[in-house]
Amino acid sequence: MNAVDAIVIGAGIVGAACADALSERGLRVAVIEHDTAGGGATAAGMGHLVVMDDNLAELALTAYSVALWRELVGERPHRHEYSNCGTIWVAADEEELAAARTKAHTLSTFNLTCTMLSPAELYAREPQLRPGLAGGLLVAGDGLVYAPKSTRILLDRAMRRGAITRRARVTAIEDHAVVLDDGARVEAQHIVLAAGTGSRALLPELPVQPKKGHLAITDRYPGFVRHQLVELGYIKSAHASSGDSVAFNLQPRPTGQILIGSSRQFDTVDPAVEPAMLARMLRHAATLTPALAELNVLRCWTGLRAATPDGLPLIGPSGARRGLWLATGHEGLGITTALATAQLLAAQMQGESSVIPYHPYLPHRFQ
Repeated sequence: MNAVDAIVIGAGIVGAACADALSERGLRVAVIEHDTAGGGATAAGMGHLVVMDDNLAELALTAYSVALWRELVGERPHRHEYSNCGTIWVAADEEELAAARTKAHTLSTFNLTCTMLSPAELYAREPQLRPGLAGGLLVAGDGLVYAPKSTRILLDRAMRRGAITRRARVTAIEDHAVVLDDGARVEAQHIVLAAGTGSRALLPELPVQPKKGHLAITDRYPGFVRHQLVELGYIKSAHASSGDSVAFNLQPRPTGQILIGSSRQFDTVDPAVEPAMLARMLRHAATLTPALAELNVLRCWTGLRAATPDGLPLIGPSGARRGLWLATGHEGLGITTALATAQLLAAQMQGESSVIPYHPYLPHRFQ
């Protein structure tokens, strides 16, 4: 391997975005991946681009990254299978409707377009929802992509600038170097660890644990739903630090298929689909969209998300090795936040100012 300035470990969406951002700044980049580029959690995820506001740092990162995604897809959205479908946060009762109003106010401080929906307005947009809901919140700027395609696009762009890729497994990280499974030692000024749940195998002290999730996809039913539909209770499920949970999350894919989520499980890395958990997830989804139970499910699968204790990713220098940088721990928002992660990491590495503060995501917060 020729001399490089930066080695990126992992060719998922986050690693590809980092390679793209670093090569854009003139660095010679090598991306090392033992499996298929855009596989792993990238291929297993929903592909949603969603602004989340569990805390201010999460809101800043997701809002910045969704804006970067809109720039990236530009006038060729079909390349990414991009859809600007928007998200409707569904309120089951008055308590959740009050939470929706609070969310709308919070998002509006970031100049995001939000519309509160009465029950009549909600059903006019999404008639498949069950009767008796209190209303909802439409966030118009959210969207979705097919992340494996986007990963390939980012890697190809980096390679046109001179980046190289290598199919190999990294077995150890040293100061300014990595060791490969064939015994080769490759040096670089910067090492970027972007291996998701695989990061702990190389750095066991990382405060990251896997969260298992199930997804299912149906046959083609164009128009069954038109927006990504998420229950307001999803927020509590998404950032729970223990226990198993399911939450309502439906997504209309550009193919006309419906992607059904979601579940979260701790204390397991078994990739097998668990019938009981899958059935629980599908039953819960059908309580909010009853006709969903009549649709034909074609495929079910699982993925492992890399989660940190506070729900925020690790973006920045690691004290564990000289020259080591982290871009991991994104949990279920890796696709959403990949582009912002890459820009924040590259800005720190090059001593640039950043569009949003990077301090909330620095790895040393857990030291």
